[in-house]
Amino acid sequence: MSQQATSARPARRGRLARSVPLLIAAWLVLEIWLVTVVAGWVGWFLTLVLLLAGVFVGGTVIKRAGARAFRAAVELSQNPKSAQPQTGTSMTVLAGVLLILPGFLSDLLAVTFLLPPTRALWRTLGRRITGSVLRSTAPVGADRIADAMRLQEQLRIHRPDGKVVQGEVVDPPVGPQGPDTGYRPPITP
Repeated sequence: MSQQATSARPARRGRLARSVPLLIAAWLVLEIWLVTVVAGWVGWFLTLVLLLAGVFVGGTVIKRAGARAFRAAVELSQNPKSAQPQTGTSMTVLAGVLLILPGFLSDLLAVTFLLPPTRALWRTLGRRITGSVLRSTAPVGADRIADAMRLQEQLRIHRPDGKVVQGEVVDPPVGPQGPDTGYRPPITP
């Protein structure tokens, strides 16, 4: 008796999923090459000192971003109606992580996340990318990034400041219904 195995075709990987490993490998090769070039110019000891300085500066940047986010959260909890400006914490923490990673190319990218003009460019690019992902017509399950963005949007609208109004469904009493002539107090805010 012979059983035929049905060959289930695996789901196609998106363009981004296919290119990310190649981009990471190219990034690592560039980082190593740049470290050797810098070490050839200034020496291995100074190169090591520069890489360690990046670790300490990155830790400081992350610590300051966390403290700023904590202060903003405390202020928002004390005065929920205050116009709290964006703290830019996510980009600052990403810059700190890039500074901690060994390599000069990641340090250069981190500096672009920290400087206000280039930070605005990164923020605009991020909004365009997320907007295009949200407008994606890919079916659910076909694109992981689009699925994650849709889920994040659904979670956002269910927060207290979102579009969903919290309430309770009350079923009317069962029985004969006549005209509603009872007194109802006015609605006040």
